[in-house]
Amino acid sequence: MANFDTHLIHKGDGQFAKALNKTASVAETLPIYLSSAFAFDDVQSVDDIYENRANGYIYSRAANPNIDAVSEILAAIENGAGALVFGSGMAAITTTILSLVKSGDNILASRLLYGGTYDFFAHELPKFGVTVTFADIENGGIDEYIKENTKLVYTETIANPLMSVPNIRKIAENTHKHGLLLLIDNTFASPVIAKPLDLGADIVLHSATKYLGGHSDILLGAAVAKTGELAKQIRRTEGIYGGVASPQDAWLLARSLRTLSLRVKKHSQNALKVAEFLEGHGKIEKVFYSGLSSSPSHENAVSQFEPNLFGGMISANIKGGAAEKFIGKVELFPFLPSLAGTSTTLSYSVKTSHRYYEKEKREELGITDEQVRFSIGLEDADDIIAEFESALKDL
Repeated sequence: MANFDTHLIHKGDGQFAKALNKTASVAETLPIYLSSAFAFDDVQSVDDIYENRANGYIYSRAANPNIDAVSEILAAIENGAGALVFGSGMAAITTTILSLVKSGDNILASRLLYGGTYDFFAHELPKFGVTVTFADIENGGIDEYIKENTKLVYTETIANPLMSVPNIRKIAENTHKHGLLLLIDNTFASPVIAKPLDLGADIVLHSATKYLGGHSDILLGAAVAKTGELAKQIRRTEGIYGGVASPQDAWLLARSLRTLSLRVKKHSQNALKVAEFLEGHGKIEKVFYSGLSSSPSHENAVSQFEPNLFGGMISANIKGGAAEKFIGKVELFPFLPSLAGTSTTLSYSVKTSHRYYEKEKREELGITDEQVRFSIGLEDADDIIAEFESALKDL
């Protein structure tokens, strides 16, 4: 009979889990597989899994049941052939890009991007010998910017932080005309509002920390590919660079996705009401939200988004340079450098998400010191408006 210390190590271990898999019932929700590696009965089993002759797992950097489970959900809701989950949104973006380009290649990207993406494109990729052309491609006119060494085109469904919406169908048509790949960051929209793969994109990216997670308690990223071959190519690079998700965070993301549709619809409904209030307020100079008929992006949004859903993100310029003062007067909602949780939050792009854009470039794009970014939450819309009304009245 084994002794005390041996029982501590081996009772209730993987062999127990193996026996559990043979029972006549299963847990209603997937368990969390907090295992860095997986055990085998023999060497042949290892060979069979490596060579795809049998299903199974070897090492969680390569694959894990929780990661595979949430990848299955993501691929289904984005209408993709395969999905990958990463340890952060930036891990998803950087790994995906590095899986597709090599030294000497060029990327054509929108001028207006999330600040972290811009920083990677402008300051990191040149170290790998990859150049990036930043251009105004929102309306699909990319021909003049395409170079002989251009490999892919990159943009966002709803651009951070000015909420502009590109003509994805036209960009996709022109991108494929040149034999290039189109990558779209769908973080601000989520597949509840828009499915870029259906509009012609080849790969969709997400900071899953945001709407997909939705509860401000995980840090994850995702890439969904239109073809299995593209997914396989990204997966190989993910395994090499190691920016994988933890099983526990993957489990939490799967939990969160169950309510994604309900949450995003409520975020959008609230945001439209708040945007209309802000547009009509005397102390607001300009509101950036594609759900407003005054938005230059309204037509693109209506034609590409699900009916009456325009997302939960708004930006607005406060008159008189009072943005920081306004942020300080809002009491109910936190000021923080993230978005898409259950609570309404405020952010100041020039100091957070876009602080690494050069000042001249920010101002040229319209990202100013007067601008506040709002992530509209799941509260009662009237209460959100009342809080902002109170903060604005004394400016």
